[in-house]
Amino acid sequence: MGTKENAAIGQLLSLLESRYAIRVLWALKDGHPQTFRLLQDSVGGITPNTLNTRIKEMREAGLLDHGSSGYLVTPLGSDLLKRMGDLSAFATKWVAAQAKQKV
Repeated sequence: MGTKENAAIGQLLSLLESRYAIRVLWALKDGHPQTFRLLQDSVGGITPNTLNTRIKEMREAGLLDHGSSGYLVTPLGSDLLKRMGDLSAFATKWVAAQAKQKV
């Protein structure tokens, strides 16, 4: 992997490592817009201040937008979520493997 690819991955991971960032995106993965309050409830446990910060960061990154019905992922955000879709299958396998190790 080249320097440019490493820098791009580093920038993306820096954004997604922020507390609740992935959860905010994940809450919008179905493509339906959510109001601020509904998004806060969907994420669970996030303060309004933190949610405002994450929304601002992800809007600046081009991953979220605000429409007349609420917040939604942009086509770029949708592409990222599609690529992250494999995480669900991996997480299921990983949890099962972890459970076997504890037995």
